[in-house]
Amino acid sequence: MQPDVSEEDGEGLYLLEQRFRYSYADPVSGLSHRLVAVPRAVHGGQRRLDHGLTVTGALVSVSETSDPFGNHVMELGASVVSEWIQFEVWALVRRRGRGGVTALPQAAIGDGRLLESTPLTRADGVLAEAARHLSAAATSAVDLAERACTWTRQALTYRHGVTSVATTAADAVAGGEGVCQDYAHTMLALCRAAGLPARYVSGHLIGEGGSHAWVEVVVNDPRDAPTRRTIAIAFDPTHERRAERGYFTVAVGRDYADVAPTSGTFEGIGPGVLSAHKRLGPAHPSRHSAAS
Repeated sequence: MQPDVSEEDGEGLYLLEQRFRYSYADPVSGLSHRLVAVPRAVHGGQRRLDHGLTVTGALVSVSETSDPFGNHVMELGASVVSEWIQFEVWALVRRRGRGGVTALPQAAIGDGRLLESTPLTRADGVLAEAARHLSAAATSAVDLAERACTWTRQALTYRHGVTSVATTAADAVAGGEGVCQDYAHTMLALCRAAGLPARYVSGHLIGEGGSHAWVEVVVNDPRDAPTRRTIAIAFDPTHERRAERGYFTVAVGRDYADVAPTSGTFEGIGPGVLSAHKRLGPAHPSRHSAAS
């Protein structure tokens, strides 16, 4: 049987499986953990059909909620972890259409959370000056986003190990190197400094290992001027292109800190050592009951 998916447009049924394992040299207590690894219920033509979580290595309490951006958040607590704890998360998602554009409520165009800088996306002198030049040259909001995407791609060279999740956009630009989250933070800094609302996106590229990050800019749809429909257009500054086919969204927020896939605190001698694994690919309809 062929998978329920069209390779040409990325439509079909997909299964995302992730495993996060933390190992500790000594027992720890008071573990409080947050997972933002299950895709949003709906994002454009992407819809979550079912999901699940299995925890081994310790007894835990689990609660599932939505954050202010509509992301799916799992909060876990464990009184004691003796050696290790492992979280296995899966989600079944239906994808339709080309992707890259998401309809939003009209109020999103003025959402202060998407216009204000954060500690990770604050525009310093270099970024602020670049934002002024890009804004002056742009002929529209979408053109400004395209220019910010290109500027970011040219300002950074992709390299692992030179930045961390705490690296700011300004520091990444000063060093000239970084990874996808640095590219996303830099483009966000430019857009917000130029008055263009934008949000950080965490997710995956289908067929590639690891997670990925990109940007959505919020604009009035230029193709639908009479109704002033508000949309989010996805850009990937790491690859200098629109984030359309092959992009699988998990969560959106102001920056990485809002949507970190796995994070938490504990009492004891640390740090915990994290190992992670991900598999994302087409799923057969019979694999899970939610597909029937």
